[in-house]
Amino acid sequence: MNYEKMELGKLDNLNEKVFLHDSLNLTGCEISMNRASKGYKVPFNHKHKENEEVYIILKGKGFIEVDGEKLEVQEGSVVKIKPDGIRNIENPNDEDMLFIVIQTKQGSLKGFTAEDAEIL
Repeated sequence: MNYEKMELGKLDNLNEKVFLHDSLNLTGCEISMNRASKGYKVPFNHKHKENEEVYIILKGKGFIEVDGEKLEVQEGSVVKIKPDGIRNIENPNDEDMLFIVIQTKQGSLKGFTAEDAEIL
């Protein structure tokens, strides 16, 4: 079988964080689906040794802090953070914020889009 599939259900009912690595047997990245409810803030800052992260905001608004700078984000915002960037995310608003985080080793992408595709 050349695929893995899982069902998350309605995104508005999403748990705080769901990692897809194990469920989909991912081998090139980690992806998490996230819900930040009113007042949510990660209780710690963090950075990575090798992995960059891309945050994709699907719904709501809030802040992503990188190296002490607060970036306002909203539905449609996309933020890439290099491994050494000290980061946090928060939602001080009344509406839930839904977002995806894709984590992959910085500099590991060798081919993409048409370069990696084989037309059959």
